[in-house]
Amino acid sequence: MPAVNTASLPDIVFMLLFFFMVTTTMREVELKIKEPKLPEATEIKKLKEKNLVSFIYVGKSKKGVKGDRIQLNDKISTVNDIKNFILAKRESVAPSDKNRLTTSIKADVGSEVGTIYDIKEKLRDINALKINYSALQAQKK
Repeated sequence: MPAVNTASLPDIVFMLLFFFMVTTTMREVELKIKEPKLPEATEIKKLKEKNLVSFIYVGKSKKGVKGDRIQLNDKISTVNDIKNFILAKRESVAPSDKNRLTTSIKADVGSEVGTIYDIKEKLRDINALKINYSALQAQKK
Protein backbone atom coordinates (compact mmCIF):
# COMPACT_ATOMS: atom_id res chain seq x y z
CA MET A 1 0.00 0.00 0.00
CA PRO A 2 1.51 3.41 -0.99
CA ALA A 3 2.17 6.11 1.64
CA VAL A 4 -0.06 9.20 1.82
CA ASN A 5 1.44 12.12 -0.09
CA THR A 6 1.96 15.01 2.37
CA ALA A 7 3.74 17.40 0.01
CA SER A 8 0.90 19.96 0.05
CA LEU A 9 0.40 19.84 3.84
CA PRO A 10 2.71 22.82 4.60
CA ASP A 11 0.83 24.92 2.03
CA ILE A 12 -2.48 24.17 3.69
CA VAL A 13 -1.12 24.91 7.17
CA PHE A 14 0.30 28.27 6.07
CA MET A 15 -2.91 29.14 4.28
CA LEU A 16 -4.92 28.50 7.47
CA LEU A 17 -2.40 30.42 9.55
CA PHE A 18 -2.58 33.38 7.18
CA PHE A 19 -6.40 33.28 7.22
CA PHE A 20 -6.56 33.43 11.02
CA MET A 21 -3.92 36.16 11.21
CA VAL A 22 -5.91 38.34 8.82
CA THR A 23 -9.36 37.78 10.33
CA THR A 24 -8.48 37.88 14.03
CA THR A 25 -8.68 41.19 15.87
CA MET A 26 -6.91 41.80 19.12
CA ARG A 27 -8.67 43.57 21.95
CA GLU A 28 -7.01 46.94 22.36
CA VAL A 29 -8.28 47.70 25.85
CA GLU A 30 -8.60 45.41 28.83
CA LEU A 31 -11.79 46.34 30.66
CA LYS A 32 -11.36 47.05 34.35
CA ILE A 33 -15.10 47.61 34.72
CA LYS A 34 -17.86 45.07 34.19
CA GLU A 35 -18.64 44.54 30.52
CA PRO A 36 -21.17 47.30 29.77
CA LYS A 37 -24.63 46.15 28.70
CA LEU A 38 -25.20 48.60 25.88
CA PRO A 39 -28.61 50.13 25.22
CA GLU A 40 -30.55 49.19 22.10
CA ALA A 41 -31.29 51.60 19.27
CA THR A 42 -33.14 51.34 15.97
CA GLU A 43 -31.12 53.85 13.92
CA ILE A 44 -27.42 53.10 14.26
CA LYS A 45 -24.35 53.65 12.08
CA LYS A 46 -21.02 51.90 12.22
CA LEU A 47 -17.93 54.00 12.90
CA LYS A 48 -15.63 53.88 9.90
CA GLU A 49 -12.27 55.11 11.17
CA LYS A 50 -11.69 53.63 14.59
CA ASN A 51 -8.19 55.10 14.80
CA LEU A 52 -9.84 58.53 15.09
CA VAL A 53 -12.14 57.45 17.94
CA SER A 54 -11.46 57.87 21.66
CA PHE A 55 -13.46 55.41 23.75
CA ILE A 56 -14.79 56.26 27.21
CA TYR A 57 -16.19 53.26 29.07
CA VAL A 58 -18.75 53.80 31.84
CA GLY A 59 -20.01 51.02 34.07
CA LYS A 60 -19.92 49.33 37.42
CA SER A 61 -16.69 48.30 39.11
CA LYS A 62 -15.64 44.64 39.04
CA LYS A 63 -14.61 45.00 42.67
CA GLY A 64 -18.09 45.90 43.87
CA VAL A 65 -17.39 49.57 44.57
CA LYS A 66 -20.64 51.55 44.51
CA GLY A 67 -21.35 54.06 41.79
CA ASP A 68 -20.25 54.35 38.19
CA ARG A 69 -16.65 54.01 37.14
CA ILE A 70 -15.06 55.67 34.11
CA GLN A 71 -12.32 53.89 32.19
CA LEU A 72 -9.99 55.68 29.79
CA ASN A 73 -7.71 53.28 27.91
CA ASP A 74 -6.55 50.71 30.48
CA LYS A 75 -7.09 52.58 33.74
CA ILE A 76 -9.95 53.66 35.94
CA SER A 77 -10.15 57.45 35.86
CA THR A 78 -12.21 60.37 37.02
CA VAL A 79 -14.19 62.91 35.03
CA ASN A 80 -11.33 65.38 35.47
CA ASP A 81 -8.92 63.05 33.58
CA ILE A 82 -11.02 63.24 30.41
CA LYS A 83 -9.50 66.57 29.38
CA ASN A 84 -5.93 65.21 29.30
CA PHE A 85 -7.12 61.99 27.64
CA ILE A 86 -8.75 63.83 24.72
CA LEU A 87 -5.94 66.38 24.37
CA ALA A 88 -3.37 63.57 24.21
CA LYS A 89 -5.40 61.91 21.44
CA ARG A 90 -5.50 65.22 19.53
CA GLU A 91 -1.73 65.50 19.74
CA SER A 92 -1.23 61.97 18.41
CA VAL A 93 -3.09 62.48 15.12
CA ALA A 94 -2.18 64.45 12.02
CA PRO A 95 -3.37 68.08 11.98
CA SER A 96 -5.65 67.35 9.03
CA ASP A 97 -7.48 64.66 11.05
CA LYS A 98 -8.07 66.69 14.22
CA ASN A 99 -11.50 67.92 13.11
CA ARG A 100 -12.58 64.31 12.43
CA LEU A 101 -11.86 63.03 15.95
CA THR A 102 -14.85 61.40 17.62
CA THR A 103 -15.43 60.53 21.26
CA SER A 104 -17.44 57.35 21.76
CA ILE A 105 -19.15 56.74 25.08
CA LYS A 106 -19.75 53.07 25.82
CA ALA A 107 -22.01 53.30 28.83
CA ASP A 108 -23.87 50.55 30.63
CA VAL A 109 -27.67 50.72 30.50
CA GLY A 110 -27.72 51.13 34.29
CA SER A 111 -25.26 54.02 34.34
CA GLU A 112 -26.38 57.17 36.07
CA VAL A 113 -27.43 60.07 33.87
CA GLY A 114 -25.36 62.41 36.04
CA THR A 115 -22.16 60.57 35.11
CA ILE A 116 -22.91 60.87 31.39
CA TYR A 117 -23.81 64.54 31.87
CA ASP A 118 -20.50 65.22 33.67
CA ILE A 119 -18.57 63.55 30.84
CA LYS A 120 -20.43 65.63 28.25
CA GLU A 121 -19.67 68.83 30.21
CA LYS A 122 -15.92 68.04 30.25
CA LEU A 123 -15.99 67.28 26.53
CA ARG A 124 -17.80 70.55 25.87
CA ASP A 125 -15.15 72.45 27.89
CA ILE A 126 -12.39 71.26 25.54
CA ASN A 127 -14.51 71.64 22.39
CA ALA A 128 -14.77 67.89 21.72
CA LEU A 129 -18.29 68.15 20.36
CA LYS A 130 -18.37 65.09 18.10
CA ILE A 131 -19.81 62.47 20.46
CA ASN A 132 -21.01 58.98 19.62
CA TYR A 133 -23.07 56.80 21.94
CA SER A 134 -22.42 53.09 21.43
CA ALA A 135 -25.54 50.95 21.16
CA LEU A 136 -26.73 47.57 19.92
CA GLN A 137 -29.11 47.12 17.02
CA ALA A 138 -32.63 46.71 18.40
CA GLN A 139 -34.59 43.67 17.26
CA LYS A 140 -37.31 44.60 14.79
CA LYS A 141 -40.81 43.77 15.94
